[in-house]
Amino acid sequence: MLQGELPEQDGDFLVTLPIARWTMAAFHWDPEAGELAVHPAHKTKALRLARMILAEERLPAAGVLTVSSVIPEGKGLASSSADLVATARAVGRALGTPMPAARVERLLARIEPTDGVLYPAVVAFHHRSVRLRSVLGRLPAMGVVGIDEGGAVDTVAFNRLPKPYTRADRHEYAHLLDRLATAVRTRDLAEVGRVATRSALKNQLLRHKAALDPMRRICREVGGLGVAVGHSGTTLGVLLDANDPSYPHRATAAAQACAELTPPTTPGSGPTLYRTLTFTG
Repeated sequence: MLQGELPEQDGDFLVTLPIARWTMAAFHWDPEAGELAVHPAHKTKALRLARMILAEERLPAAGVLTVSSVIPEGKGLASSSADLVATARAVGRALGTPMPAARVERLLARIEPTDGVLYPAVVAFHHRSVRLRSVLGRLPAMGVVGIDEGGAVDTVAFNRLPKPYTRADRHEYAHLLDRLATAVRTRDLAEVGRVATRSALKNQLLRHKAALDPMRRICREVGGLGVAVGHSGTTLGVLLDANDPSYPHRATAAAQACAELTPPTTPGSGPTLYRTLTFTG
């Protein structure tokens, strides 16, 4: 929902927007196998993580890791982070070794900048140093009618780019984080939408999205809460209150309007309805 830099050392941060899309991983350790394999074969980061865990446990790197995900890759939706967290938990469970969040963070920091998907709530997370800043809380369910502008972004390369934030930018991000923390605590979805939209606008200097203005127009027309973007990716979405009695009508209207922005000839570019996650307890 929010991504930028705070006026402090190691100030790069983001605030997660948990959605109902998943990565699942299964690991079978077989010391007789002679090698460690991953399926599908392009999940090389997950393979590297499994090797790291086995090395820490002083066990042979042998067996099979299977990763299955419904999260599109290279779109700014934390697909790689989800793969790695699922892998860490699957390997830990197979070996019977604890895999607390602090250990997962330490391991993932050796691989790449990471989203805060390992935490079951909305969190502020330092993605470049891979450490939790704070747990903001839980939000009522929202729908996200999203589009993909196409292409893919290498998150590691994106995070290496210098960020042209000014002192004023950093202080504004601190103010936005305070606003968002209050909005999550008070379950103020309208304010969540305003902060997300402001973050999307500020991100245009780093990862421009041609559809942002049209998506803001659609948001206004359907009575949405705001627009969220994959800051390091290619996706944009209109946020909607899923508990609003008019939600089905608003979601349908948003999807129809988004379909007009994305030619059907472009694979995967059409509107998609995501559901945000809610947590109890």
